[in-house]
Amino acid sequence: MMDKHVMVDRPEIAQAVAGSFNSHFDVIEKMLGVRIELVSGGFVVTGDGLDLEKAVAVIERLLELARQSHPVNLQLVTYLTDTARDGNLEQVIHYAPDSIAVTAKGRPIKSKTYGQRQYVQAIRDHEVTFAIGPAGTGKTFLAVAMAVNAFRSHEVSRIILTRPAVEAGEKLGFLPGDLQNKVDPYMRPLYDALHELMGPEQYLKNLEKGLIEVSPLAYMRGRTLDEAFIILDEAQNTTPEQMKMFLTRLGFNSRAVITGDITQIDLPGDRKSGLKEARKILSEVEGVSFVELTRRDVVRNALVQRIIKAYEHENQKGG
Repeated sequence: MMDKHVMVDRPEIAQAVAGSFNSHFDVIEKMLGVRIELVSGGFVVTGDGLDLEKAVAVIERLLELARQSHPVNLQLVTYLTDTARDGNLEQVIHYAPDSIAVTAKGRPIKSKTYGQRQYVQAIRDHEVTFAIGPAGTGKTFLAVAMAVNAFRSHEVSRIILTRPAVEAGEKLGFLPGDLQNKVDPYMRPLYDALHELMGPEQYLKNLEKGLIEVSPLAYMRGRTLDEAFIILDEAQNTTPEQMKMFLTRLGFNSRAVITGDITQIDLPGDRKSGLKEARKILSEVEGVSFVELTRRDVVRNALVQRIIKAYEHENQKGG
């Protein structure tokens, strides 16, 4: 066992990193098998060689983020510690949240993981970006945030959000109400993201003007979409024909983001997923980017990460 003294110049920074009742340190100690003690002028970290190095890297990154007034919370501590535990110290050392947009209430939206940062950068750098990963990784919300940002800065003149109307065996025809009533439940995550980012009044105003469109994927056929930011959500439930149809709608000065989780395909058993086929066909096409998000990029309850990990383990066993 070895010790390392980490110096801290301000007590409020030390408290932010340690967390309430040292709750952040409890996470680091449990995940890396080290011991962390508060001492005069900083912390003393005790542990075996590599685990000690990982813990110190996490603490030093947290200290730097706290000095820059970034909030240090349990999600961030768990993410950095998990990243370090897997040996990705470079990602820990260079981790920095990336500001994306501001909600209607003034809350800044930032990338919270290394994978999310790569995703946001891919959207900035490419005309077409595919984001593939499990639930809770921010695929849809970050895409909508980038769309709102592009709309506000007049990079595009409209936002188009679409999803295939396929969900866990349900059929639209059996749902009550007119077509809009049938479609609304499928579009709810997109509505919610737009409401938070724009505010209900601005959202409705832009919707009435036709500057925002939320509609089923079938409505995209036969159109050419110029100066638009287009998001195709739940793309694992497209067929190859639908995916090709969507991608060929892209017009001048437009940008498309396609999101999906290939572990949650609700198509009938004999139908191929357009998302899986696109990844195979388009991976080398210039202007197209594929970003793979993982359970480590989940920013929901930590239990969600553990659930995803358990399912991944079962799939690896072939169960």
